[in-house]
Amino acid sequence: MRDDDFKTYYSEQQELLREAFAEIGLKAELILTVGQLLMENGADTPQIVRDMKRVAAYMGISAEKFHLHIMYTTLMLNISDEHHSHTSFRKCPKHAVNMKIISAVSRLTWRALRDHYTLDEFRGELEAVAKRPRYPHWMTVCAAGTGCGAFCTLFGCDINAAIYTAVAAIIGKLVQMQCAERFGVNVYVSMMGAAFSATMVAYFSHLLPTATAWHPLIAAALFLVPGVPMINALSDMLNTYLISGAARTIHTLIIIGAMTFGIVFAIGMADFDSFTNLAMRPDSDYLIFALAAAIGAMSFAIFFNVPPRLLLAVAAGGLICVCTRNFLVFELGMSSAVGTLAGATLVSVIAVEVVHWLHAPSLVLVVPAVIPLVPGVLIYRLLFAIINIRRITVDELLSAVQSGVDALLIILAIAIGAAMPNIFASRSLARLSKDKQEKLLNEIYETRD
Repeated sequence: MRDDDFKTYYSEQQELLREAFAEIGLKAELILTVGQLLMENGADTPQIVRDMKRVAAYMGISAEKFHLHIMYTTLMLNISDEHHSHTSFRKCPKHAVNMKIISAVSRLTWRALRDHYTLDEFRGELEAVAKRPRYPHWMTVCAAGTGCGAFCTLFGCDINAAIYTAVAAIIGKLVQMQCAERFGVNVYVSMMGAAFSATMVAYFSHLLPTATAWHPLIAAALFLVPGVPMINALSDMLNTYLISGAARTIHTLIIIGAMTFGIVFAIGMADFDSFTNLAMRPDSDYLIFALAAAIGAMSFAIFFNVPPRLLLAVAAGGLICVCTRNFLVFELGMSSAVGTLAGATLVSVIAVEVVHWLHAPSLVLVVPAVIPLVPGVLIYRLLFAIINIRRITVDELLSAVQSGVDALLIILAIAIGAAMPNIFASRSLARLSKDKQEKLLNEIYETRD
């Protein structure tokens, strides 16, 4: 293209961004594509709304003309004024976790404003983001193993049991991948099969050399923990996006149900002692806890496809979470729920402060970091009591119910600690984001003029 032709083309493209309803079909398609990529890859609804509005502003569509309704599987967009109206829908049928895409989309929306992208340039960049590869399958499988092995260490197992746990988790993850990708099995049924396989393999660890034979059963299936849907559900609810929040809650409960069925079925086929004798205060020093927490958080970061540049930050977040929780619980005698809330809140507050340096949404940093706080021992005490309810004593039943209540409180503490600081800071962050956005938009209009 000659220089004169390019100047004419660029001038025409910039004019399209000045008029809200010029090429409105293409603009709506690109805005919805941004929303679909975020929704299908694990972003919470507040971030989806922010990024879609930012793209609309870059395209010359003011907030007064922009109307958005978000559900878990459908996005509805209306752009209208007193003379025009355009409405588009987009289905979001697939839901996974890919934080590399979440981070890339967020950065692209700012880059489009800063570098004055044309619509064609933005569409090309968006297509490139959608095609970004995940970590290789072998790395994801190994991350499932190392993450669950690290969790088993946090529960107090020895090195042999941690290795057995890793092997069991790897086998469970392979079963899940084969069911979902090769045979096209329903995603929840695949999780059920993975939980059953990992638990059954972990059961045979009692035949191998280890002083903590039953710990692998607790940690082997934790790679299925729905941390992202759980935290997103609470975030949506607290931000009054009730429809999407309710759908995410149901999705979370179905995942937990699938995990529980697979684990319970495996436990019912096996023969082992009660989990009530497992210590709640593992005999390990803080260095071991810190290392295990960092490895576990980094493993789940790979599992969630967090960009490589952020892996060390996530590992540091996991270390801070677990060490804070353990200090408050083991040294100061606070309850596990309070210690967990403090650890998750602290890392979430830190994430809110560093997102501007790392150029990544706080969700990408927080969720993998708080996963090591999951109360595995308490959950399995409850499951064991449910399975053996006909032959346990009243005292054992009450103890199991208390374990279940404690586990629920800890899980809520994880979700609240991860979500609340970002919610409290959202008004301040929104104001800073709006100021930055208006500055970039003014630069765009000065350039166009």
